[in-house]
Amino acid sequence: MSAPLSAAERAAERFTDGEWHRLHPATPLLRGGIVFVAILGFVLSNLRERIVGIFIGTPDYGGDPIDQIYDHGWEGWALLAIVVVLLLCLGAFYLSWRMHSFRITGDAVEVRSGILFRTQRKARLDRIQGINIVRPVLARIFGAAKLDISVAGHDANVQLAYLGSSLADGLRGDVLRLASGVRASEAESRPPEVTESFGEPGPQGGMAGPDGSPAGVQGAAAAGGAVSGLVTRRVNEFIAPELDPTVAPPQSVVKIPPLRLLGSLVLSGFTIFLLVVVALLVIGVSTGRVWLLFVVLPGLLGSASFYINRFTKSLRYSIAGTPDGVRVGFGLLSLSNETLPPGRIHAVEVLQPLLWRPFGWWQIRIDTAGHSKEKGAAGQPNTTMLPVGDAADVARVLGLVLPDFATDAHRELIVAGMTSRGRDSYIGSPRRAAWVRPLSWRRNGYSIVDGVILLRRGAVWRSLAMVPLARLQSLEIQQGPIDRMLGLAGARLHTVSGPVRPRLAALDAPQSVHLFDDVAAGAIASAQSDRSHRWAELPFDQAAPLDAPTPPSTPTTTREEHP
Repeated sequence: MSAPLSAAERAAERFTDGEWHRLHPATPLLRGGIVFVAILGFVLSNLRERIVGIFIGTPDYGGDPIDQIYDHGWEGWALLAIVVVLLLCLGAFYLSWRMHSFRITGDAVEVRSGILFRTQRKARLDRIQGINIVRPVLARIFGAAKLDISVAGHDANVQLAYLGSSLADGLRGDVLRLASGVRASEAESRPPEVTESFGEPGPQGGMAGPDGSPAGVQGAAAAGGAVSGLVTRRVNEFIAPELDPTVAPPQSVVKIPPLRLLGSLVLSGFTIFLLVVVALLVIGVSTGRVWLLFVVLPGLLGSASFYINRFTKSLRYSIAGTPDGVRVGFGLLSLSNETLPPGRIHAVEVLQPLLWRPFGWWQIRIDTAGHSKEKGAAGQPNTTMLPVGDAADVARVLGLVLPDFATDAHRELIVAGMTSRGRDSYIGSPRRAAWVRPLSWRRNGYSIVDGVILLRRGAVWRSLAMVPLARLQSLEIQQGPIDRMLGLAGARLHTVSGPVRPRLAALDAPQSVHLFDDVAAGAIASAQSDRSHRWAELPFDQAAPLDAPTPPSTPTTTREEHP
């Protein structure tokens, strides 16, 4: 059973009819038009003497150009020139808006743009990895948002920039429902819904008034009320919480307290680097090298902005489970929230830097086949699912990204992978591995349970990587000359590119062969039964649609021995 549609999703349904639709009318301004106007004004204000001199034929005149125009009686011509320039700019913006359109069909999202040089981009629904909605401050003033659709492949993303704010929310839900395998019933009739007023197309493709009726119908009194209502809606949008309470159950929402966020930024590698630089600076100045102050001090002062930007961009960070997938949102003035549908996460890593261990803080990173063009919280890559959290936060986030595995039945296994020093249910390294892994050989280990392989490593910087075997690309067994003398081998699991690098060293060589066979068999079985890429579609034995894609290809396994 699918979740009931929200008002925004019902209002956006008419944009998924396979026809071409236009974007928000303010799109040309938001995509660089305001910058163009500002640069043009700057150039004109600094070169007005030369420009006026060229037209009046006296480049060496004195006085202000405005006075020269007034003295020659050319006020009318000057006003006409200004009007012509403004009309040309408006015409260029209008033509750019007219030539920029999109359409959503049953199997793809397409965008075409360009006046002289036309471009067209297409994103297949079955390759969508996530959808990010970005609301910059300026776009929020116009009631607009940018829809960034991440697709598997290099530079394959498709952006709908810009749409009405509520329309972007509705379209995201519609696109994810189409990608999930759900098809709307044609027999079900729904009353037409009113979309967000400012700048969104009306029922006939034209501009819509604040109450949904065509522009030009309201009278002067109604127009005044419309402006007041528009201002009220914009103010409510700015003061509204980043996450709508109706989007997800409160118990599934994970948030980062500001003090913990600030502490994680202070206890970072960058802070250690700054302390080393300050110590060297003090030593240098004390020995008479005062010139170091002029070289290093500006950079140290600039580092304050680094902390401020990272802190403010991570405020109101939230992770929640929705019917369409995991939603990650953050931002104070400029907002961003991305939804990752089920089956798109290829690997998960829970890690703990040494400085965080006294506080029990952890970080979660993921690998996905597609990446949003927008940066994540604190300027980090958007593959950082949880920038900083405690053990309870980790348990809830893992329950969202790996819902079929991170259950109570596997809780002890996951906790052991995070904190245990070894000699438990994990298959670990032999004692002779201490020659190459003196600190971590006891902790090194792996476990394969219910279609997921867990790799535990690191004694100083703890790490637990989890890879669903259905997402695995290949497995590589390596054995170098030192490993060969000690009877050891290493394993590396290949997934899509990302920050998670699932690998394990110093395994017993015969045991690595068993690992190879177990992973190969488990990956084939998991890939054949996996339906998470069409998470809302009926199974094959329940009359699945004929156009349902075949299961993903099984991963390959290779064995390598390095001389």
